[in-house]
Amino acid sequence: MPVSGRRDIEKDTVITEHVILSVEGLTCVGCENKLFRSLSAIPGIRNLQTSLVMSQAEFDVGVDAGSVSEVIREVAKTTGFACQRVHTQGQSLDVLVPGDARDFINQKRPHGVESMIALDNQTVRVTYDAQLIGARELLRNAFDAMITLAPPRPYAELESGGKHVRRTAYMTAFSAALTIPVLVLAWAPLPPREILYGAISLTLATVVQIVVAGPFYPSAFKALLFTRVIEMDLLIVLSTSTAYLFSILAFAYEVRGHPLLTGEFFETSTLLVTLIMLGRVVSAFARHKAVESISIRSLQIGTALLVDCDGLGGREIDARLLQYGDIFKVIPDSRIATDGIVISGESEVDESSVTGEAVPVEKSAGSNIIAGCLNGSGTLLVRLMRLPGENTISEIATMVDAAKFSKPKLQQLADRVASYFVPAVIVFTLVTFVIWIAISKAIQHQSIGSAVVQAMTYAISVLIVSCPCAIGLAVPMVVVIAGGVGAKHGVVFKSAETIEIARKVSHVVFDKTGTLTQGELSVAAEEYLTKSRSSAASLALGLTINSKHPVSAAVAAHLQAQGVEPAPVEDVKSVTGSGMEGVWDGASVRGGNSRWLAVQAIPQVAALLSQGRTVFCVSLGEDLLTVYGLDDSLRPDAKSVVSELQKRDIAVSLVSGDDDSAVQRIGRQLGIPGPQIRSRCSPGDKQKYIKAIMEHKDKVVLFCGDGTNDAVALTQANIGLHMNSGTDVAQSAADAVLIRPALSGILVLIDLSQAAFRRIVFNFSWSFVYNTFAVLLAAGAFVHARIPPQYAGLGELVSVLPVILIALQLRWFKRG
Repeated sequence: MPVSGRRDIEKDTVITEHVILSVEGLTCVGCENKLFRSLSAIPGIRNLQTSLVMSQAEFDVGVDAGSVSEVIREVAKTTGFACQRVHTQGQSLDVLVPGDARDFINQKRPHGVESMIALDNQTVRVTYDAQLIGARELLRNAFDAMITLAPPRPYAELESGGKHVRRTAYMTAFSAALTIPVLVLAWAPLPPREILYGAISLTLATVVQIVVAGPFYPSAFKALLFTRVIEMDLLIVLSTSTAYLFSILAFAYEVRGHPLLTGEFFETSTLLVTLIMLGRVVSAFARHKAVESISIRSLQIGTALLVDCDGLGGREIDARLLQYGDIFKVIPDSRIATDGIVISGESEVDESSVTGEAVPVEKSAGSNIIAGCLNGSGTLLVRLMRLPGENTISEIATMVDAAKFSKPKLQQLADRVASYFVPAVIVFTLVTFVIWIAISKAIQHQSIGSAVVQAMTYAISVLIVSCPCAIGLAVPMVVVIAGGVGAKHGVVFKSAETIEIARKVSHVVFDKTGTLTQGELSVAAEEYLTKSRSSAASLALGLTINSKHPVSAAVAAHLQAQGVEPAPVEDVKSVTGSGMEGVWDGASVRGGNSRWLAVQAIPQVAALLSQGRTVFCVSLGEDLLTVYGLDDSLRPDAKSVVSELQKRDIAVSLVSGDDDSAVQRIGRQLGIPGPQIRSRCSPGDKQKYIKAIMEHKDKVVLFCGDGTNDAVALTQANIGLHMNSGTDVAQSAADAVLIRPALSGILVLIDLSQAAFRRIVFNFSWSFVYNTFAVLLAAGAFVHARIPPQYAGLGELVSVLPVILIALQLRWFKRG
């Protein structure tokens, strides 16, 4: 098929669509490899990522790949996995419809509705543009038919995991119910009726083999046929089929009156299947609960108390029915439904569950509040600013999910090992089979039939007891838990590599304003060098009034507080690392640092610089009009964090675009050595400084900034850490984000990385020790000990459960 795409003729670009699929049936790293190969074989799919723990796939798809529905059908055909698309764009609402949902979605879409998907016979997921139509309006008037709100469903990563656990549990219980009678007939002291007992056992074992073990057959052969993957399911098929078919053969000989010495052993095949299923259901349940326990989305409450514009009344509604323009009430000791601005009331809000801030934060009119936080003793009226599907909880959860999809270098190594694991086990099984035939004939002097049967029991044990799942889960399980734990401590990782390398940080480079300092600058001194003070102030305000930079914004706020009216300065633009400029009455107006304007030598400027203040100058043409001296204060935890980093032999640097005296003053207060303090740095200078440190291969640099003019430095450093100061945490391109402005998050990042690495090392060690010892034990390498084939099915349970539990232990992580 030729690779072509639908193009935007004006921009000459191929149109692609970003897709996330929730996948049912992922049980081991082999399944994930099979899914990855199946999707990557489809033309037009790019930027493919898969996650075993999340049971999801994420990719960009061009039109040459066909529709998303065609991609889902192709995956089902080649892998046997059931997939469902997860919508991340727009708001979505699950509704119950009259009649067949498949007929309902074929109607013309109402205004504001972007897509409709049938989830089952009665439920439709409607994705809509909340700016065009509200949720309650959609439910009442958008459709001709009467629709109602469907019960809430778990989030995609939890829903697919829950379905898989339930289905596996049902099949395990069914298998156990059929296996127990077979075990009783084989092991209980019953009257000798071998033909009858054999017939009953054959019937029950056949049902187990077809109904319970049956799904393993198409899965294994599809993997082999379509994606060239030899996976764990093939080992199960080979071992259970061998035991089952041999038992049928032995039973046939017994019916004919020529029983084999070994007899039939249907109990081996049935117990083997049951124990394999038990291992899978326990590990799936543990994985599901581990993901559920650290899900940040669980903080989203299901209801909100809607009130009138004047704050009167109050009716409880489903939080999914909130829409723009709503005002909701937050009563004492309740969680906040979504992000908003307080319009009346006072209270203290516990934000620890979202930002990690341990001390309750006072809220009053004009304060921002964050979804999922716990209100104190006051009542607040809040104007909704962001809907539940796009609020802070959703943003943090999306970033945490992105880290779960990314794979650190350790995971790439684990995947490579796991890909060779199953073929190696098959080879070792054949070697075991041959060796035991030789031993049985040459040393134990058994007949060829008995030798083959004995060798077969050892081979079956080797096939089943080995387990690559522990190797495949060693890294992603820890990454998933670490991501959730980090978010609850106020640190969001955007990539798994950040978790991997943060423990190696050797140098932390700080920006000054808004990072080490509060960023709440205030004008402490002002000098006007022109006769008309009011016109100079008016020009300064006209230039700075719309600026977001902390320095110019502080100057604008100071002038506005004095009642100054802004002059009509036009064509205002920012000059990165220097200041800003515009045009007034045909003349150039510039505002910024003293170096850019070359006015350091002017006495008024020099006096403010000598006091260690941040200086902002405004000029008209070549004439300096006014000079402002601003003060800032250190963050409360700045000194303790810098001191702790230095105790750990981590070098600390301060780079800032501010004037030298202001930067040196902050550096001295924090005990940062003079050679590691750089002032008057442009964004390019910050990048060069970091790059120079990174030229030493053993240096790992973390740069921490508040995002203002720091994009280049954040990208250059091994780890770029963005200090967020509001509720919009997804804007930075940094590797990690501090949800709240607290520098202690750097120590959380480093300590959590170390704790995660220790668990990854343990998991790899356990996987190696288990598989080595278990395979040798199953192969009969130890004279007086072995694993009977019927009990080898416990291998997955014994190997995987410790890996999940050790990863889950991170939930109780404490810094230091």
